[in-house]
This record gives sequence, C-alpha cells and structure tokens, in this order.
Amino acid sequence: MKKFIVILMATLLSAIAIISCGQQPTLSESNSKVVAVANVINAPDNTVGGTVTLTQEQKDGILPTVEVRAEITGLPPNTTHGLHIHETGTCEPDFGAAGGHFDPGPYGESNPDNNHPFHMGDLPNLVADASGRATVIHRTNRITLTPGPLSLFDDNGSAIIVHVDEDQGTTGVKGGAGGGRLGCGVIQAQG
Repeated sequence: MKKFIVILMATLLSAIAIISCGQQPTLSESNSKVVAVANVINAPDNTVGGTVTLTQEQKDGILPTVEVRAEITGLPPNTTHGLHIHETGTCEPDFGAAGGHFDPGPYGESNPDNNHPFHMGDLPNLVADASGRATVIHRTNRITLTPGPLSLFDDNGSAIIVHVDEDQGTTGVKGGAGGGRLGCGVIQAQG
C-alpha cells in the first residue's frame, strides 16, 4: 500500500509540473509579487467602469494569496451587484463570451446557478454608495496568477464581470448569482 501511495504521489507531482510549464507570470526571489489588472468597460446603455487589480504575494511555505481590489464607478446609487471572475478572457458581445464563473478542476461547475457560492471565481458583492461608487478589497487563495491548476492565466484567460443584481450566495436559485452583466474587464498580467 505504501508503495502505491508513493507512486501515486510521484505521478501527481509530475503531472502538476507538466501542467505548470505554460507561459504565465512567475514568482522569483527578486519578484515576490505578481500583478494583473482588468479595466472594466461598460455594456451599452450604462456608465459602469473602473479597475480591478489583482496582486499575488508568495511567502515561503504558505499558499499564495491574491488580493483583489475592485474600484467601480457608474453604478446605480445605493445598489448591490455581484462581482465574479469568469472563465474566459474576452468581453465580446454583451460580455456573454466571458463564459460562466471561473471554477476549474474535475469537480468544477461554471454554471452560476449551480455549486454556488463555492466557485473559485466568486468574490464579495459590490455595494454602491449614493454616488454610484463601490470598492471591494478581498484576499483569497482560491485563485492564482502563476502557473498551476487555479491559475487565471490558463489557455483562454479570465475576465472580471460586474453583474446587474446582487449575488445571493445560494445554490439553485435562477439568477441568484447576479443575473445580467453590466461591465467586463479582461484580466491581463502586468510587467
């Protein structure tokens, strides 16, 4: 049994190493931070815009942590909106091409109404003030900006979506994950 476990672990580590060989941002001793930015653009007939900055820091022996800082303007005053990382890095027609919520892996489920709020790309809601501004600062180890199974920089990239409605944080409620899309930004590595 021990021999089987050793072989299984060696195979798993080899697979992770092979998967991690893509052209993605990397951390080095001289560069302990990786930064990515999504410039959020508005859908037709609204004024939503802003920036989402993602900063990954690696500390020895600890899982990488990504700080997500969203600063969004042009929202209807005093409203709440879902904010998510979506599975495809494009903001084409009506932002539908960004696909479902980012949720990689063998048990992933990108349908926003299923497996919710456990998608890797689920973020806290945006709460707009009286002037339509909203800020979210959130730290997570459910995503990475460097090579690996949770990387936002897979073959088709990732995008930030600002939704019309709030994310209710429940599973199986049609539209409970925020509904339509107000804004979109493709996540792009910096530097």
